[in-house]
Amino acid sequence: MHIDLPEPIAAYIAAENGNDSEALARCFAANAIVRDEGRTIKGLAAIEQWKAETKTKYRHTVEPLSYVQGGGKAVVTNRLVGDFPGSPINLEFVFILDRNKIVSLEIRG
Repeated sequence: MHIDLPEPIAAYIAAENGNDSEALARCFAANAIVRDEGRTIKGLAAIEQWKAETKTKYRHTVEPLSYVQGGGKAVVTNRLVGDFPGSPINLEFVFILDRNKIVSLEIRG
């Protein structure tokens, strides 16, 4: 199933599935924030490190299932398959975009 996503989100998903943490970091604004697994990650270098660590730990892929935009947020429900208990799982990725960059990403179960 193909879902038409905004360019920064589509690039993020492609980089995620391509195991390219540098390309993934380029999707974010310089002062971006990521919230994942109870942690808050701030800035491009920290985001790149976070993504490299999670890919090594979980070896996962991401498949967008749905996309809803409203209230200044873009919510993408994704199926993640990887090396973690309960795989596969569906998670919501809540993006806030500004000028074709991701300024905020919250990953929710």
